Amino acid sequence: MTHGRLLLLDTASLYFRAYFGVPESVGRAPDGSPVNAVRGLLDMIARLVVDRRPTRLVACWDDDWRPAFRVEAIPSYKAHRVAAEVPAEVSTEVSAKVSADGSAADGGPTSIEEVPDTLAPQVPVIAEVLAALGIPRLGAPGFEADDVIGTLVARERAKPADERDPVDVVTGDRDLFQLVDDETHVRVLYTVKGIKDLEVVDLARLRERYDVESGAAYADMAALRGDPSDGLPGVPGIGEKTAAALVRRYGSLDGVLAARDAGDRGLTAMQLRRLTEAADYLAVAPKVVRVAHDAPVADVDDRLPATPADPDALVALAERWGIASSITRVVTALAR
Repeated sequence: MTHGRLLLLDTASLYFRAYFGVPESVGRAPDGSPVNAVRGLLDMIARLVVDRRPTRLVACWDDDWRPAFRVEAIPSYKAHRVAAEVPAEVSTEVSAKVSADGSAADGGPTSIEEVPDTLAPQVPVIAEVLAALGIPRLGAPGFEADDVIGTLVARERAKPADERDPVDVVTGDRDLFQLVDDETHVRVLYTVKGIKDLEVVDLARLRERYDVESGAAYADMAALRGDPSDGLPGVPGIGEKTAAALVRRYGSLDGVLAARDAGDRGLTAMQLRRLTEAADYLAVAPKVVRVAHDAPVADVDDRLPATPADPDALVALAERWGIASSITRVVTALAR
Protein backbone atom coordinates (compact mmCIF):
# COMPACT_ATOMS: atom_id res chain seq x y z
CA MET A 1 0.00 0.00 0.00
CA THR A 2 1.31 3.42 -0.90
CA HIS A 3 1.59 6.16 1.69
CA GLY A 4 0.49 9.09 -0.44
CA ARG A 5 -2.77 10.99 -0.73
CA LEU A 6 -4.36 12.60 -3.77
CA LEU A 7 -6.19 15.88 -3.15
CA LEU A 8 -8.65 16.93 -5.88
CA LEU A 9 -9.98 20.48 -5.74
CA ASP A 10 -13.35 21.44 -7.19
CA THR A 11 -11.75 24.76 -8.01
CA ALA A 12 -14.77 26.84 -9.04
CA SER A 13 -16.66 25.73 -5.94
CA LEU A 14 -13.74 26.92 -3.82
CA TYR A 15 -13.10 30.25 -5.52
CA PHE A 16 -16.81 31.11 -5.38
CA ARG A 17 -16.70 30.40 -1.64
CA ALA A 18 -13.52 32.48 -1.35
CA TYR A 19 -15.11 35.36 -3.27
CA PHE A 20 -18.05 35.56 -0.89
CA GLY A 21 -15.96 34.79 2.20
CA VAL A 22 -13.24 37.43 1.78
CA PRO A 23 -14.48 41.05 1.62
CA GLU A 24 -13.39 42.99 -1.44
CA SER A 25 -12.32 45.81 0.86
CA VAL A 26 -9.45 43.70 2.20
CA GLY A 27 -8.68 41.95 -1.06
CA ARG A 28 -7.58 44.52 -3.60
CA ALA A 29 -4.59 44.85 -5.91
CA PRO A 30 -2.44 48.00 -5.90
CA ASP A 31 -4.55 49.40 -8.76
CA GLY A 32 -7.75 48.78 -6.81
CA SER A 33 -8.83 45.64 -8.69
CA PRO A 34 -10.57 43.08 -6.45
CA VAL A 35 -8.47 39.97 -5.79
CA ASN A 36 -10.45 38.60 -2.85
CA ALA A 37 -11.23 35.31 -4.63
CA VAL A 38 -7.57 34.86 -5.61
CA ARG A 39 -6.37 35.51 -2.07
CA GLY A 40 -9.06 33.37 -0.51
CA LEU A 41 -8.42 30.41 -2.79
CA LEU A 42 -4.67 30.54 -2.21
CA ASP A 43 -5.19 30.67 1.54
CA MET A 44 -7.52 27.65 1.25
CA ILE A 45 -4.91 25.70 -0.69
CA ALA A 46 -2.22 26.53 1.86
CA ARG A 47 -4.42 25.36 4.71
CA LEU A 48 -5.46 22.18 2.90
CA VAL A 49 -1.84 21.27 2.17
CA VAL A 50 -0.81 21.83 5.79
CA ASP A 51 -3.83 20.12 7.36
CA ARG A 52 -4.38 17.25 4.93
CA ARG A 53 -0.75 16.56 3.92
CA PRO A 54 -1.39 15.39 0.34
CA THR A 55 1.46 14.08 -1.77
CA ARG A 56 -0.46 14.81 -4.98
CA LEU A 57 -2.69 17.76 -5.86
CA VAL A 58 -4.87 18.73 -8.84
CA ALA A 59 -6.99 21.85 -9.33
CA CYS A 60 -9.93 20.53 -11.37
CA TRP A 61 -11.50 23.01 -13.77
CA ASP A 62 -14.79 23.64 -15.58
CA ASP A 63 -13.95 23.72 -19.27
CA ASP A 64 -17.71 23.67 -19.81
CA TRP A 65 -20.00 24.40 -16.89
CA ARG A 66 -23.13 23.36 -18.86
CA PRO A 67 -22.10 20.48 -21.16
CA ALA A 68 -24.11 19.88 -24.32
CA PHE A 69 -24.74 16.21 -23.53
CA ARG A 70 -26.47 17.15 -20.29
CA VAL A 71 -28.48 19.99 -21.83
CA GLU A 72 -29.60 17.73 -24.69
CA ALA A 73 -30.87 15.22 -22.14
CA ILE A 74 -32.55 17.77 -19.85
CA PRO A 75 -32.83 21.27 -21.40
CA SER A 76 -33.54 22.85 -18.01
CA TYR A 77 -30.11 21.80 -16.73
CA LYS A 78 -28.62 24.95 -15.17
CA ALA A 79 -30.75 27.02 -17.56
CA HIS A 80 -31.62 29.50 -14.81
CA ARG A 81 -27.93 30.35 -14.44
CA VAL A 82 -27.48 31.45 -18.05
CA ALA A 83 -26.84 35.19 -18.28
CA ALA A 84 -26.59 35.58 -22.06
CA GLU A 85 -25.49 34.08 -25.34
CA VAL A 86 -22.21 35.61 -26.49
CA PRO A 87 -19.69 34.94 -29.27
CA ALA A 88 -16.87 32.51 -28.68
CA GLU A 89 -14.15 35.15 -28.82
CA VAL A 90 -15.46 36.89 -25.71
CA SER A 91 -12.82 37.63 -23.08
CA THR A 92 -12.43 35.54 -19.94
CA GLU A 93 -13.32 38.68 -18.03
CA VAL A 94 -17.03 37.99 -18.47
CA SER A 95 -17.24 34.37 -17.47
CA ALA A 96 -15.51 31.62 -15.56
CA LYS A 97 -16.61 29.21 -18.28
CA VAL A 98 -14.25 30.73 -20.80
CA SER A 99 -10.81 29.16 -20.68
CA ALA A 100 -7.81 30.93 -19.24
CA ASP A 101 -6.36 31.80 -22.64
CA GLY A 102 -9.46 33.82 -23.53
CA SER A 103 -11.10 31.41 -25.96
CA ALA A 104 -14.39 29.62 -25.49
CA ALA A 105 -13.99 26.11 -24.20
CA ASP A 106 -15.82 24.53 -27.15
CA GLY A 107 -14.90 27.08 -29.83
CA GLY A 108 -18.54 27.92 -30.54
CA PRO A 109 -21.31 30.13 -29.16
CA THR A 110 -21.04 30.11 -25.43
CA SER A 111 -23.71 30.05 -22.73
CA ILE A 112 -22.28 32.39 -20.13
CA GLU A 113 -22.86 31.60 -16.48
CA GLU A 114 -23.93 34.58 -14.48
CA VAL A 115 -20.81 35.40 -12.50
CA PRO A 116 -20.38 38.47 -10.26
CA ASP A 117 -18.74 41.28 -12.23
CA THR A 118 -15.81 41.49 -9.84
CA LEU A 119 -15.21 37.74 -9.72
CA ALA A 120 -14.95 36.96 -13.45
CA PRO A 121 -11.70 38.95 -14.02
CA GLN A 122 -10.06 37.08 -11.14
CA VAL A 123 -10.44 33.65 -12.74
CA PRO A 124 -7.60 34.08 -15.28
CA VAL A 125 -5.39 35.38 -12.46
CA ILE A 126 -6.08 32.20 -10.49
CA ALA A 127 -5.07 30.16 -13.53
CA GLU A 128 -1.81 32.10 -13.91
CA VAL A 129 -0.90 31.74 -10.25
CA LEU A 130 -1.58 28.00 -10.24
CA ALA A 131 0.64 27.60 -13.32
CA ALA A 132 3.48 29.56 -11.73
CA LEU A 133 3.20 27.50 -8.55
CA GLY A 134 3.31 24.26 -10.54
CA ILE A 135 -0.10 23.03 -9.36
CA PRO A 136 -1.71 21.24 -12.32
CA ARG A 137 -5.02 22.69 -13.49
CA LEU A 138 -7.00 20.08 -15.39
CA GLY A 139 -10.18 20.41 -17.41
CA ALA A 140 -11.68 18.49 -20.31
CA PRO A 141 -13.39 19.98 -23.39
CA GLY A 142 -17.15 19.60 -23.08
CA PHE A 143 -17.06 18.49 -19.44
CA GLU A 144 -17.47 19.98 -15.98
CA ALA A 145 -14.97 19.86 -13.14
CA ASP A 146 -17.17 17.15 -11.57
CA ASP A 147 -16.41 14.95 -14.57
CA VAL A 148 -12.69 15.68 -14.33
CA ILE A 149 -12.80 14.64 -10.69
CA GLY A 150 -14.85 11.54 -11.51
CA THR A 151 -12.35 10.54 -14.18
CA LEU A 152 -9.32 11.03 -11.95
CA VAL A 153 -11.02 9.04 -9.19
CA ALA A 154 -11.80 6.23 -11.65
CA ARG A 155 -8.18 6.14 -12.80
CA GLU A 156 -6.97 5.87 -9.22
CA ARG A 157 -9.47 3.11 -8.44
CA ALA A 158 -8.27 1.16 -11.48
CA LYS A 159 -4.76 0.86 -10.11
CA PRO A 160 -3.61 -2.23 -8.19
CA ALA A 161 -4.35 -1.84 -4.49
CA ASP A 162 -0.68 -1.52 -3.58
CA GLU A 163 -0.24 1.39 -6.02
CA ARG A 164 -3.44 3.23 -5.20
CA ASP A 165 -3.51 6.40 -3.10
CA PRO A 166 -6.47 7.47 -0.94
CA VAL A 167 -8.37 10.34 -2.53
CA ASP A 168 -9.87 13.43 -0.88
CA VAL A 169 -12.24 15.54 -2.99
CA VAL A 170 -12.68 19.10 -1.70
CA THR A 171 -15.98 20.63 -2.79
CA GLY A 172 -19.13 22.43 -1.77
CA ASP A 173 -21.15 20.38 -4.26
CA ARG A 174 -23.17 17.43 -2.94
CA ASP A 175 -23.24 15.87 -6.43
CA LEU A 176 -19.75 14.54 -5.76
CA PHE A 177 -20.96 12.46 -2.81
CA GLN A 178 -21.61 9.78 -5.43
CA LEU A 179 -17.85 9.16 -5.58
CA VAL A 180 -17.55 8.15 -1.92
CA ASP A 181 -16.15 4.65 -1.57
CA ASP A 182 -14.62 3.29 1.61
CA GLU A 183 -13.15 0.23 -0.11
CA THR A 184 -10.94 2.32 -2.41
CA HIS A 185 -10.53 5.11 0.17
CA VAL A 186 -12.36 7.91 -1.64
CA ARG A 187 -14.06 10.51 0.52
CA VAL A 188 -15.38 14.05 0.13
CA LEU A 189 -14.25 16.98 2.26
CA TYR A 190 -17.39 19.09 2.17
CA THR A 191 -17.04 22.84 2.67
CA VAL A 192 -20.50 23.46 4.09
CA LYS A 193 -18.86 24.41 7.42
CA GLY A 194 -15.96 26.23 5.80
CA ILE A 195 -12.43 25.23 4.93
CA LYS A 196 -11.35 25.32 8.58
CA ASP A 197 -13.96 22.76 9.61
CA LEU A 198 -14.54 20.47 6.65
CA GLU A 199 -17.23 17.83 6.94
CA VAL A 200 -15.70 14.46 6.11
CA VAL A 201 -18.20 12.53 4.01
CA ASP A 202 -17.53 8.81 3.95
CA LEU A 203 -19.89 5.85 3.72
CA ALA A 204 -20.87 6.11 7.38
CA ARG A 205 -21.84 9.74 6.86
CA LEU A 206 -23.90 8.90 3.76
CA ARG A 207 -25.78 6.26 5.73
CA GLU A 208 -26.32 8.59 8.66
CA ARG A 209 -27.38 11.67 6.69
CA TYR A 210 -29.05 10.26 3.58
CA ASP A 211 -29.86 6.64 4.45
CA VAL A 212 -28.10 5.30 1.35
CA GLU A 213 -25.65 2.43 1.21
CA SER A 214 -23.11 3.67 -1.34
CA GLY A 215 -22.04 6.58 -3.48
CA ALA A 216 -23.85 5.01 -6.43
CA ALA A 217 -27.03 4.80 -4.35
CA TYR A 218 -26.64 8.48 -3.52
CA ALA A 219 -26.59 9.29 -7.25
CA ASP A 220 -29.73 7.19 -7.81
CA MET A 221 -31.48 8.92 -4.91
CA ALA A 222 -30.42 12.32 -6.28
CA ALA A 223 -31.88 11.51 -9.70
CA LEU A 224 -35.24 10.68 -8.14
CA ARG A 225 -35.15 13.67 -5.79
CA GLY A 226 -33.94 16.19 -8.35
CA ASP A 227 -32.06 19.40 -7.60
CA PRO A 228 -33.63 22.82 -8.26
CA SER A 229 -30.20 24.48 -8.00
CA ASP A 230 -29.15 22.53 -11.11
CA GLY A 231 -32.49 22.74 -12.90
CA LEU A 232 -33.24 19.05 -12.35
CA PRO A 233 -36.97 18.57 -11.70
CA GLY A 234 -36.83 15.14 -10.11
CA VAL A 235 -39.99 13.10 -9.71
CA PRO A 236 -42.75 15.41 -8.45
CA GLY A 237 -43.94 14.35 -5.02
CA ILE A 238 -40.91 12.15 -4.29
CA GLY A 239 -38.56 13.88 -1.89
CA GLU A 240 -35.23 12.87 -0.46
CA LYS A 241 -36.47 10.43 2.17
CA THR A 242 -38.86 8.65 -0.15
CA ALA A 243 -36.23 8.50 -2.90
CA ALA A 244 -33.69 6.96 -0.50
CA ALA A 245 -36.27 4.44 0.76
CA LEU A 246 -37.11 3.37 -2.80
CA VAL A 247 -33.44 2.93 -3.74
CA ARG A 248 -32.81 0.98 -0.54
CA ARG A 249 -35.84 -1.26 -1.14
CA TYR A 250 -35.09 -2.05 -4.77
CA GLY A 251 -31.29 -1.80 -4.71
CA SER A 252 -30.82 0.86 -7.39
CA LEU A 253 -32.66 3.26 -9.67
CA ASP A 254 -32.80 0.49 -12.29
CA GLY A 255 -34.45 -1.69 -9.65
CA VAL A 256 -37.00 1.02 -8.89
CA LEU A 257 -37.84 1.40 -12.58
CA ALA A 258 -38.16 -2.37 -12.98
CA ALA A 259 -40.55 -2.43 -10.03
CA ARG A 260 -42.54 0.38 -11.61
CA ASP A 261 -42.79 -1.42 -14.92
CA ALA A 262 -43.87 -4.62 -13.18
CA GLY A 263 -46.46 -2.82 -11.06
CA ASP A 264 -44.72 -4.07 -7.92
CA ARG A 265 -47.01 -4.09 -4.88
CA GLY A 266 -44.26 -2.55 -2.78
CA LEU A 267 -45.02 0.74 -4.51
CA THR A 268 -48.04 2.72 -3.41
CA ALA A 269 -50.53 3.67 -6.07
CA MET A 270 -49.37 7.28 -5.83
CA GLN A 271 -45.70 6.34 -6.17
CA LEU A 272 -46.47 4.15 -9.16
CA ARG A 273 -48.38 6.96 -10.83
CA ARG A 274 -45.66 9.53 -10.16
CA LEU A 275 -42.87 7.26 -11.39
CA THR A 276 -44.88 6.46 -14.51
CA GLU A 277 -45.62 10.10 -15.28
CA ALA A 278 -41.91 10.93 -14.87
CA ALA A 279 -40.79 8.14 -17.22
CA ASP A 280 -39.26 10.48 -19.80
CA TYR A 281 -37.26 12.33 -17.14
CA LEU A 282 -36.10 9.12 -15.46
CA ALA A 283 -34.90 7.72 -18.78
CA VAL A 284 -32.31 10.48 -19.12
CA ALA A 285 -31.69 11.66 -15.54
CA PRO A 286 -28.86 9.21 -14.77
CA LYS A 287 -26.85 10.54 -17.72
CA VAL A 288 -27.12 14.03 -16.27
CA VAL A 289 -26.70 13.27 -12.58
CA ARG A 290 -23.85 10.77 -12.76
CA VAL A 291 -20.39 12.22 -13.25
CA ALA A 292 -18.33 10.96 -16.17
CA HIS A 293 -15.58 8.47 -15.46
CA ASP A 294 -13.96 8.66 -18.88
CA ALA A 295 -13.60 12.35 -19.74
CA PRO A 296 -10.57 13.23 -21.92
CA VAL A 297 -8.43 14.46 -19.04
CA ALA A 298 -4.71 14.81 -19.70
CA ASP A 299 -2.17 12.73 -17.82
CA VAL A 300 0.11 15.04 -15.83
CA ASP A 301 2.65 14.87 -13.06
CA ASP A 302 0.43 15.64 -10.08
CA ARG A 303 3.05 15.29 -7.37
CA LEU A 304 2.97 18.14 -4.90
CA PRO A 305 5.54 20.69 -6.12
CA ALA A 306 8.18 21.39 -3.49
CA THR A 307 9.24 24.59 -5.24
CA PRO A 308 7.42 26.92 -7.67
CA ALA A 309 7.50 25.98 -11.35
CA ASP A 310 8.17 29.58 -12.40
CA PRO A 311 9.53 31.69 -9.50
CA ASP A 312 10.00 34.81 -11.62
CA ALA A 313 6.40 34.71 -12.87
CA LEU A 314 5.21 34.12 -9.32
CA VAL A 315 7.09 37.20 -8.05
CA ALA A 316 5.64 39.28 -10.86
CA LEU A 317 2.11 38.08 -10.10
CA ALA A 318 2.58 38.75 -6.39
CA GLU A 319 3.63 42.33 -7.11
CA ARG A 320 1.07 42.99 -9.85
CA TRP A 321 -1.89 41.81 -7.79
CA GLY A 322 -0.70 42.52 -4.25
CA ILE A 323 -1.04 38.89 -3.17
CA ALA A 324 2.49 38.26 -1.89
CA SER A 325 1.36 37.13 1.57
CA SER A 326 -1.07 34.53 0.19
CA ILE A 327 1.48 33.25 -2.33
CA THR A 328 4.08 33.00 0.44
CA ARG A 329 1.69 30.90 2.53
CA VAL A 330 1.19 28.45 -0.32
CA VAL A 331 4.90 28.25 -1.16
CA THR A 332 5.73 27.66 2.51
CA ALA A 333 3.05 24.96 2.79
CA LEU A 334 4.30 23.19 -0.33
CA ALA A 335 7.90 23.30 0.89
CA ARG A 336 6.97 21.37 4.02
